[in-house]
Amino acid sequence: MTDELPFESARELAARMRAGDHSPVEVTEAYLDRIADRNDDLNAYLTVIDDEARAAAVDAERAVERGDDLGPLHGVPVAIKDLTAFKSGVRHTFGCRAFGDNVADHTTTFVRRLEAAGAIVLGKTNTPEFGHRTTTDNLLAGPTCNPFDPTCNAGGSSGGSAAAVAAGLTALGQGGDAGGSVRTPAALCGVYGLKPTAGRVPQPTRPDAFQNHTPFIDKGPITRTVADAALMLDVMAGPDPRDPFSLPAADGSFLAATDRSVEGLDVAYSPDLGVFPVSAAIERCVERATDAFVDAGATVECVDVEFGHDLGTLRDGVRLPQMHLLAAKVARNLAPSGADFLDAYGEDVPDTFRERVERGREYSAMDMANGELLRTDVLDAVLDVFETHDLLVTPTTAVASVPNGALGATSVDGEPVDPTSDWVLTWPFNLTGHPAASVPAGTVDGMPVGMQVVAPRYDEATVLAASAAVERERPWSDLYG
Repeated sequence: MTDELPFESARELAARMRAGDHSPVEVTEAYLDRIADRNDDLNAYLTVIDDEARAAAVDAERAVERGDDLGPLHGVPVAIKDLTAFKSGVRHTFGCRAFGDNVADHTTTFVRRLEAAGAIVLGKTNTPEFGHRTTTDNLLAGPTCNPFDPTCNAGGSSGGSAAAVAAGLTALGQGGDAGGSVRTPAALCGVYGLKPTAGRVPQPTRPDAFQNHTPFIDKGPITRTVADAALMLDVMAGPDPRDPFSLPAADGSFLAATDRSVEGLDVAYSPDLGVFPVSAAIERCVERATDAFVDAGATVECVDVEFGHDLGTLRDGVRLPQMHLLAAKVARNLAPSGADFLDAYGEDVPDTFRERVERGREYSAMDMANGELLRTDVLDAVLDVFETHDLLVTPTTAVASVPNGALGATSVDGEPVDPTSDWVLTWPFNLTGHPAASVPAGTVDGMPVGMQVVAPRYDEATVLAASAAVERERPWSDLYG
């Protein structure tokens, strides 16, 4: 096995294993060796399931030797964010010290699908407690460091998966996105992250089957190539009757969409969505990256996005109330029988999460209903853009890096901002449910920058086609290694 193997694409690894050029055992061992070498520095994984991964790799190798029909991800390693139950008996912490010894009692739908397609799960990746912040840090294990600068954070809340993908500690990573938690760490770590349309990847949550719509919470791939994300989405997507928001199967293959031409597409570019402060260096970097669309035959037009409200109104009126309510729901669902979550676990959760729970418990039904009016204004503004354009493109984040220990960026070009929300241009699309990806756009001062690509609802195919066009015109593979 060469040093290049951990950075081969998942498609390439799968093809080489089917051809006998690589073996699943050798590939798995190569990734486990790299995890052993790098994870202490990066803190990307909370749990590595060495024995289970090795056993799965042996089974995968025997299947190749027998000439069995092989799934599209046969033998390909994947990392699962530790907000998702992986398999009964495997450690499942939610990134929280109070649940450090908790084990899953079930396997969630999309993980079953990944394994059925032949993927080999290497372990569970780091996340802030219950995914509640835009950086990855917790009382359980500490911060996940950015592979490009270990003094900086990988971003959140899927920072463990993003760092693992960027550093070659897995071929594929999985994340969850309630406000940018796939796209933000993908941007900061220089990888590709896709939030699908709300409901594309089913999430049969219990005891509350309806919790993933306020905001729309989505599971998605984090990868080094666009085609790998498309292949992973092909496997993860599809209806599940236990999820009332899950969508019917998509028409066609997401992977096939990555070969589609973007010639003739009309791309709307907004440097700030009309309300976000964005670093001038980030704006310049992303604007240069939009030239890739022009080179691929599309047209790009700068547009004004008219939400009708300033950032503070949207943040305080709908974004944060939804996050607070979500935290209160988590506390309700995970409280010990007959006890209050904060009373039982208060010392093992950070003040930031405790505050969210307390505030979420205070909201009235009318508070939330009033927030939905703001949410509707955001939706209508985005729909106005798509009346005349096929895509909406923005920076993913307002800055290129955030130091470890910080809740988020506290200023943008000297302007103070709320670190919970003001530096990520991602969460409006969790209000609306549109598919959105972060595409590597270049670097600023040696740190990766992400470009967000958004399409109409249900049209992940155009997001993937456009992202792949950028990758062909401006390859980013030399970021890794």
